[in-house]
Amino acid sequence: MNNVKKEMFEWLIAIVIGILIVMLVRTFLVTNYEVVGQSMMPTLHNKDKVIVQKLSKIERMDIVIFHGEQREDYVKRVIGIPGDKISYENDELFINNKKVEEPYLQSYSAYENPNDNFTEDFELEELTGSKRVPPNKLFVLGDNRISSMDSRYFYFVDMEAIVGEVQARYWPISKATIEFYSE
Repeated sequence: MNNVKKEMFEWLIAIVIGILIVMLVRTFLVTNYEVVGQSMMPTLHNKDKVIVQKLSKIERMDIVIFHGEQREDYVKRVIGIPGDKISYENDELFINNKKVEEPYLQSYSAYENPNDNFTEDFELEELTGSKRVPPNKLFVLGDNRISSMDSRYFYFVDMEAIVGEVQARYWPISKATIEFYSE
């Protein structure tokens, strides 16, 4: 009987340590999220499940998860980092007065329609009142520019609100990937 109690105690300790490790990893290193909505199509779809790395250095064109003001989490693409000057003209993105290609949009049929602008023209200053992305802020856009609540509406995202960078899509399995430029 004594050996049974000892073995049960060892199993209990192992389970508690395992739970603590999982909690620490999810709190500080990586977590998973489910995409809600269509604002990141065609890159990410509603109900896709993704892995988010919390310690990534956020750079331009990364896909990030962040907490919104209404306690909702959003998934968007980082277009501007602190100090960037952003503008759109005739469906072309300019960052710091240089044209930037957006290959992740090219598989989206609405993007290829020459009669409509996929992303309406704007300059950062007329949109936000700021010539450049302020320190500790990001300018983000959804890949589905026609149907995305993003920095064109709520302006800048605080760096402190960033949960992390989307590193991989693991569900649905048929679309599992670590590449987020185009389908």
